[in-house]
Order: sequence, then C-alpha cells, then structure tokens
Amino acid sequence: MKRRVLPGFRLSLGITLVYAAIIILLPLAALIFKAASLGPADYWRIVSSERAVASYGVTVGSALVATLFNLVFGLALAWVLVRYRFPGRRIIDALVDLPFALPTAVAGISLTTLFASNGWFGSALGQIGIKVAYTPLGIMVAMAFTSLPFIVRTVQPVLEELDPALEEAGQTLGSSDWSIFRRVILPLLTPALLAGTSLAFARSLGEFGAIIFIAGNQPFSTEITALLAFIRLEEYDYPASAAIASVMLFAAFVMLAVTNYLQARALRYTVKG
Repeated sequence: MKRRVLPGFRLSLGITLVYAAIIILLPLAALIFKAASLGPADYWRIVSSERAVASYGVTVGSALVATLFNLVFGLALAWVLVRYRFPGRRIIDALVDLPFALPTAVAGISLTTLFASNGWFGSALGQIGIKVAYTPLGIMVAMAFTSLPFIVRTVQPVLEELDPALEEAGQTLGSSDWSIFRRVILPLLTPALLAGTSLAFARSLGEFGAIIFIAGNQPFSTEITALLAFIRLEEYDYPASAAIASVMLFAAFVMLAVTNYLQARALRYTVKG
C-alpha cells in the first residue's frame, strides 16, 4: 500500500479551503455584491466624487512615501541587525515587532502625543518650521511606523542565509563595497525586498487606527480613503461605503499582481545567475 507523504491531506485541504472561504472570500464577496447593488452611474458618481478622489491621492501618496522610506530604512536596519553585534541589539530586534503587538489606536495616540506641537518631537521640529501632527506628514509617519516590520522581517532571513564567500570573491577581484552590494547582494535581496515592499504598501493603504488620531481628518487635505468609507458607514450609506472600499480593493489586487510578476522575474533571473 502506497503511503502518502502528508497523511490526511484531503481533510487538511478541505478545512483550509473552507476556512479561507469563510474568512477571506465571504467578506470580499459581500463587499463586491453590495457595491454592485449600485447602478453604473451611481457607482461612478460616488467613486469619482471630488472628496473621494482627494482621499485616494492622500492615501496612495502617503503610502508611497512611507513605503519608500521603509524600503531604505528597513533594509539598513535589517543589515545592521544581521551584520553587526553591539550592546542593545536584541532589544532593537525585539522593538521591530512592536507595531505588530501594539494596537493601532494606541500607536496613533502615542504618535500624536509625541509629534503634537507640545510633544517631545513635535516641539523640537516646530522650532525649525516642521509640523507633523494633523498634516499629511503625520499620516506618513503613522504608515511608516506600522509597516516597517514587514520589510525588516522579510529581508532579515535572506541576509542571514547569504553566503559570505560571494562577497569575499568580489573583494578578491578588487570590487568596491558599493559594487559588491549593487551587483552581488542586491540582486539576491530583490525578491525579498519586493515581497516586503508590497506587504508594507498594502498595510499602509489599509491602515486606519494609527492614522485617524494624528491626521486631523480634514477633507481634501488629511482624510484617507478608509476614513471616508467609515464615515459613509456611520451614515448608514452601505452601498457608498462598499463602493469606496472596492476602489482600494481593486488597487490592492493590481498592486499584488504587479508585485508577483516582478518577483517571478527577479527569481527567474536570480536562479539563472
């Protein structure tokens, strides 16, 4: 009798599919069906309203800036945690996961307290003319705080598994440190960077609790799309809320599709190399 590598595979697969259908597909289907209850004209009127378009710009623009910041800072932080040993390293490594454990509302209140005009950071920045709280910059700070771990924790294991012989070979051939990083290390990190960046960007797009306290929530200025959908929900305008949310859902699907394509290309060229 042929033994299966994974005993109970069919049962495990069935439970997994049912769980995914209930937790993931059912809410998404409910959102799509509620948005579809609007006619094409009403749907377009809601999602293309001036206030909605302004919220898209604030959300996507802030998420893009926060993700680019985390791409650079997260890579640098992962590099330091992997390549160097120093006092307090374990504490810093543990603090990276703080946004995962901290409720987003608590994070928003803490950031607002720190970056308000009378806060520790806000008062110092105010002296040089930089205002963070209740501005788009505050939204970027909140997004960067909550999404940083995705890049660090995605890149860190890859850095730990890199063969030091690759860098030693580059040094033997007379390459500079920057050339070794750009031509040897960075191509190997690209798939992980793409994965971490896409997760960080998606988290920034969907962030709510950490933003509403520090943003100021002013329409056309600091109002994010998630807040606008929530406002429509509080007004019991469920179809409008679903329509606005569906725009961000579509944007997330497009972003994930593009990221998966880029990851596949990066992995293919890495394996060939």
